[in-house]
Amino acid sequence: MLITIEQIFAFALAGTTWSLALEYFPKLNTWYNALPDNTQRLFVLGSGLVVVLGVFGLNCVSFLFDLPWACTLFGLKEAFVAYFAFVLTSQGTYLVTPKAS
Repeated sequence: MLITIEQIFAFALAGTTWSLALEYFPKLNTWYNALPDNTQRLFVLGSGLVVVLGVFGLNCVSFLFDLPWACTLFGLKEAFVAYFAFVLTSQGTYLVTPKAS
């Protein structure tokens, strides 16, 4: 099953939402903004990777049903396409949004 544009859009939206939540959600943004810039970026990238690989892994053990990726090498490649959409939007959002004070 090929990844659809809707699934890519969902991960892009998740990347934007996660980046905005880290920047503006009370208490979370205090902790997040205390980190150095590179650590902030790596935290977002790492958390996105954990979610994408977690969904892929749960699909491989049949814990979740009707997920977009088959438990194959091709499915793993599709998962990384979704991760790439997450990365592009989360890092783009990080760069263009004004920093919370």
